[in-house]
Amino acid sequence: MDRLILQKAASYCAYQERTQDEVRKRLQKWEVWGDEADEIIAELISMNYLSEERFAKTYAGGKFRMKNWGKMKIKQELHRRGLSEYSIKEGMKEIPDESYSAGLKELLAKKKEALGRIETDKFKLKQKLARFALGKGYESELVWKTIENLEQEDFNS
Repeated sequence: MDRLILQKAASYCAYQERTQDEVRKRLQKWEVWGDEADEIIAELISMNYLSEERFAKTYAGGKFRMKNWGKMKIKQELHRRGLSEYSIKEGMKEIPDESYSAGLKELLAKKKEALGRIETDKFKLKQKLARFALGKGYESELVWKTIENLEQEDFNS
């Protein structure tokens, strides 16, 4: 195994969390294939430079906090990146249920305020809010429940 390539791969992984797939693609760019690539990946895992579970946790928590993504969109992305069901499940634990519901409520309240100035038809407003939240990857049932709750709050205030 080429120590220089291992060192380059280790610094590639140390810069930010990576998936095995990302590392494999980078190794291919460096013209490292097959068994040698597998050896390097195994070595990176044993040296704790590479952990798909850690990647999933960082990714899920970050996308939820920074981009307000819903669980469905995050899971879909983690699947697309080739992570195991176990890693995905562990990653999703980074999103507490209370924060998730509160995040959706805040997201919809801001969007409602922005759209409320333009859209006067209540039905169309609800549709636009729902489409927005579903596009962010939130679950349909939770989205509609939150929209109804926001409407009740407006009605009561």
